[in-house]
Amino acid sequence: MHFEVLTLFPEMIENTFMTGITGRACLEGIVSLNTVNIRDYAVNDYGSVDDYTYGGGAGMLMMCEPVYNAFLKAKENTGNKAERVIYLTPQGERFTQRHAKEFSGEEALILLCGHYEGIDERVLSKIVTDNISVGDYVLTGGELPALIVMDAVTRLIPGALGNGASPEDESFSDGLLEYPQYTRPGVWKDMEVPQILMSGDHKKVGQYRVREARKRTMERRPEMYEEYLRKRGIY
Repeated sequence: MHFEVLTLFPEMIENTFMTGITGRACLEGIVSLNTVNIRDYAVNDYGSVDDYTYGGGAGMLMMCEPVYNAFLKAKENTGNKAERVIYLTPQGERFTQRHAKEFSGEEALILLCGHYEGIDERVLSKIVTDNISVGDYVLTGGELPALIVMDAVTRLIPGALGNGASPEDESFSDGLLEYPQYTRPGVWKDMEVPQILMSGDHKKVGQYRVREARKRTMERRPEMYEEYLRKRGIY
């Protein structure tokens, strides 16, 4: 998987992504990252990439030409293999594990980070294939949402989590939140690890974890639990 990120702050993307699991995945060649600084394609010597909006209103809007030329460069960097261009916007479809799985099947992804009041609609309509939101709130730019999407996608690439680790055991992988987990010591501040987890009976442990995952999902995300039941024809 190769990521191309169109941004005004490449160092924000690079410094964050090149740490932890995602950074290790890059070093091991499982994923790769390149950033394209939209400001490098400014329309004048002052580095301007934004202008006032037609019709008036507060704030500035990112212009078509710098964004489009940055996109062409990113497309070239992927060898024209990137079929999806993801625009991070609060107006987009809510990002879920389903999107992460879908995106993980791509050979390359281009992610577009907006700023100011957004980006001229004309260039968005020309290049964007997916409008994605990470939640119903407004951030100062698309960099943090882009990092969230790349992190979620990277975890699904084989080998990214290391040997023996599987994303299939984690929250949302089967429509449920993850069951509670424990480590040593067996007793901490008078709270004990459930005995069944120390029984050595893998079948019973598995059944216990499914019960706890269902219980936790029902309590914390009832709408998710209803969807889980509906898909299984339980009601």
